[in-house]
Amino acid sequence: MSFKSLPKVELHTHIEGAAPPDFIRGLAKEKSVDLSAIFAEDGGYAYRDFWHFLEVYEAATSVLKSPEDYARLTKAVLENCAEAGVVYVETFISPDFCGARDVGAWRDYLAAIVEAAAEAERDTGVTLRGIVTAVRHFGPDAARETARCAQETAGDFIPGFGMGGDEKSGKQGDFAYAFDMAREAGLQLTTHAGEWNGPDEVRAALDDLKVQRIGHGVRAIEDLALVDRLIEDGITLEVCPGSNVFLGVYPDLAAHPIAKLRDRGVKVTVSTDDPPFFRTNMVKEYEDLSRQFGWDDADFKDLNLTAIDAAFCDENTRTRVREILETQDV
Repeated sequence: MSFKSLPKVELHTHIEGAAPPDFIRGLAKEKSVDLSAIFAEDGGYAYRDFWHFLEVYEAATSVLKSPEDYARLTKAVLENCAEAGVVYVETFISPDFCGARDVGAWRDYLAAIVEAAAEAERDTGVTLRGIVTAVRHFGPDAARETARCAQETAGDFIPGFGMGGDEKSGKQGDFAYAFDMAREAGLQLTTHAGEWNGPDEVRAALDDLKVQRIGHGVRAIEDLALVDRLIEDGITLEVCPGSNVFLGVYPDLAAHPIAKLRDRGVKVTVSTDDPPFFRTNMVKEYEDLSRQFGWDDADFKDLNLTAIDAAFCDENTRTRVREILETQDV
C-alpha cells in the first residue's frame, strides 16, 4: 500500500538533517570543499553510530555558510516534503549554524529562510514553521545565546523553541534558564528526551523545562507511571520510528513502542527526524508502520489530526491545515 497521496503533518525535522545528499555534495563542489568522507558508495550519508552521525551532520552543515545557502536548502527540503505528501512541517533551525548565535546575523539567515519558505509554499502548498533550537552538547551558555536569538525573532514563522544534540551531554535542568527566556517571549517549548536516556530524562524535561512536547520520548514506555503522566498532562510525543530503528535505539520496528504508547492513550505523532541520513521519508514511515502494526488511512488521519492540534503554529494556519486533513477520505 502506498500512502503518498495522504496529506501529512510533520513536527520533528532538522533543516540541515533534511538536506538531500546531492544538494550538500553540489554545494561542497561549488565551494571546493572535500566532503567525500561523509558519503557512502550509493551516494547517501555514511556514519558508524549516533555520535559519528553528529560529526557527519556537522560536516555536512559546514558548507552551509550564507543566508542564500539556507534559502536554497529550504526550497530543496520543501520540494522533498511535497513529494511525500506533507502539507505542514515544523523544522528545527539552530542559530549556532545560522550566524554563530549573533542576533543580527541570525536575522539575515532567518529572513532568507522565511522568503524561501513563502516562495516554496506558493509553488508546492507546503507550509513551514521554524523552531529555534539549542544544541545540547554546545552547553548552557550557548543555549542562552540561542534563546536570545529566539526572543528577538519570535512570531508567526518562529512559534517555538527547543533543544537537540547529544542527550548524554549535561542535564535537561542545566538549560532551564534558556527555556525560561523562550517561555517569557511567548514561545512554545519542546526538547529531545527519552531517545538515548531512559524515562528519567523525559521526567526531567517535564519538571525542569516545562515543555509541551517531547522529541522522541519513546523510552517513557519503560515507566508506566510516567506514561500515565504524559496522558494526564496532554504531552505530545514527536516520534521518529525510522530514525530510532536506524540508529539502534530499537533493533527493529516490531520492538518499537509507538503502537503501545498510542494504544494506552499517549498523543503520538510520526516524523522523519533527519530523513536522508536515515534513508527514509514520510511515505516510507507510513508504509512500514502499516505493515508492522496494521495501521490504515483512518489511523494516519487520526495521527495527523493529533499532530496539527499539537503544532506550534497560529490558529489560522492550524484551521487551514486541519480542513485539508478533514477532507481526506478514509
